[in-house]
Amino acid sequence: MAKDSKIRTPIVCVMGHVDHGKTSLLDKIRGSSVVSTEEGAITQHIGATLVPIDAITRMSGALSRVSVNVPGLLFIDTPGHHAFTTLRARGGALADMAIVVVDINEGFRPQTIEALQILRNYKTPFVIAANKVDRIHGWRVQKDQPFNQTFAQQNERVQGILETKVYELVGKLSDLGFNSERFDRVSDFARNICIVPTSALTGEGVPDILMVLIGLAQRYMTENLKVSVDGPGAGTVLEVKEERGLGMTLDVILYDGTLAVGDEIVVAGNEEIIETKVRSLLKPRPMKEILIEERFERVKSATAAAGIKVAAPKLDGVIAGSPLRVVRGTNRDEVFEQVRHEVQDIQVNLSDLGVIIKADTIGALEALSKELEGHQIPVMRAAVGPVTRHDVIETGTIKDPLYSAILAFNTPILPDAIDTLAEAAASHVSIFEGGVIYQLIDDYVEWRDEKKQELERQRFEKLIMPAKIRILPDCVFRQSNPAVVGVRVLGGKLQSGVDLLLLPDGRRVGRLKQIQEKGETVHEVDAGKEVAISIEGPTVGRQINVGDDLYVDIPERHVKVIEREMVNLLNPSMQEILEEFTTFKRREDPFWGK
Repeated sequence: MAKDSKIRTPIVCVMGHVDHGKTSLLDKIRGSSVVSTEEGAITQHIGATLVPIDAITRMSGALSRVSVNVPGLLFIDTPGHHAFTTLRARGGALADMAIVVVDINEGFRPQTIEALQILRNYKTPFVIAANKVDRIHGWRVQKDQPFNQTFAQQNERVQGILETKVYELVGKLSDLGFNSERFDRVSDFARNICIVPTSALTGEGVPDILMVLIGLAQRYMTENLKVSVDGPGAGTVLEVKEERGLGMTLDVILYDGTLAVGDEIVVAGNEEIIETKVRSLLKPRPMKEILIEERFERVKSATAAAGIKVAAPKLDGVIAGSPLRVVRGTNRDEVFEQVRHEVQDIQVNLSDLGVIIKADTIGALEALSKELEGHQIPVMRAAVGPVTRHDVIETGTIKDPLYSAILAFNTPILPDAIDTLAEAAASHVSIFEGGVIYQLIDDYVEWRDEKKQELERQRFEKLIMPAKIRILPDCVFRQSNPAVVGVRVLGGKLQSGVDLLLLPDGRRVGRLKQIQEKGETVHEVDAGKEVAISIEGPTVGRQINVGDDLYVDIPERHVKVIEREMVNLLNPSMQEILEEFTTFKRREDPFWGK
């Protein structure tokens, strides 16, 4: 390896469903490491906790017999998929590995499945922490012990329950397309996902999680972890927030090179690429001093991999998830182009017609887009930031009503956007918001399907349906202008506003203007009813006569829809009348209405 490069600390994200123990697992890893190492040996940075290799070796004795190049593990302190999708490097995920925490007693939940889909999309190696084994009834706690040692202390009944629960996870992972096995039975770590039974509360199995992660990094990722020690810093903005006395700051995960006070840096803003100079770099003081009032200490520089807080002018509007690059010497134009390219290179496939999506970070936008793609839901526009009035107005112009929707993931809806929804031009627009991608998509799909049914209903309501009527004797109330006669509906569904034909000659006799049943005006009546109708056009005794059978004249395009999409929904009476009508029409043109 060249002198100016080294093995970077792998970056690990902790993901999983709410309340399954993500934070507890991180706390246990941090706490156990403090106990088993010398004072101050743990380096804690903004947004990340570095657990050095000697701490991991002490917790997992198995590593002491192996030569390890990896300097430790850098855990992202913000648990959940949000942090994972926020962190991007060169168009992909910045996290090298992940732990997916699953409550072994509850199994996979929506956020678990969401995490797994995201990891698959980013091709990120991961380990399953089958957590809360101490909740299995009858479990004998063996504090901080590796899994095999604690498992050996359990009785046969408890061992059997654990084995069953592990294989339920194996089965679920198989359904999702992953091969998996309990970690101590895995021979090929590249082909199988390791399931490690753990308890974040008691520490059981935690040494094994760390050992498996180090093993994965050591065996399969070392080449990808080589970084430049002295080169210009490259990182990703994890969070943008205001700090008292510092103004707007960036929490940055530095994954390559060095970042120092005074460096010119380039980051992406909502409106433009921002160039500024690092005024201060800060990190928390050692953990033993965490409670003192002055919480952060200033440092002159930081080297990858690290979490660091950056204070600098002009940071308003910086996009979380955007790249941060250091300008050194003459590479300014190149750095600007890199940042611009990464921001523009959002992995979202756009269509001419589709929904509009908004998210709080670039990575979150990509994650939502990939899931929508999997559900065959096209995206017309994708952008980072809150939902604005402009978004609502643009959505209101989408021609297909099934796409007149905005999906807002983890991002607010501005007041003027909400006000715009009340305007006539945007009254049909729907906004779906939330922090769980699957729930967001489910809500949209449910709305879309209801909308589709409503549109189908409206469409069918506008179709002219088959009907046959007979003019009754002694029921001529007016001979013409319009003719008003009593009729019986022999079959089908009679609607007002339709043209009437006299068969067998097919002569058009006039237009049915109004239907009255028992003195009340109605718009349609079913077979068997006797009603009075007004017909514009004919004179009774000339064009029509008592006893005549008249048919509703169905336009050809309506017949096509009825026969193609509705024929099974028609009652026998309507089917019979439709067949009589189409048979007559097809005598001259066999393909009429087909």
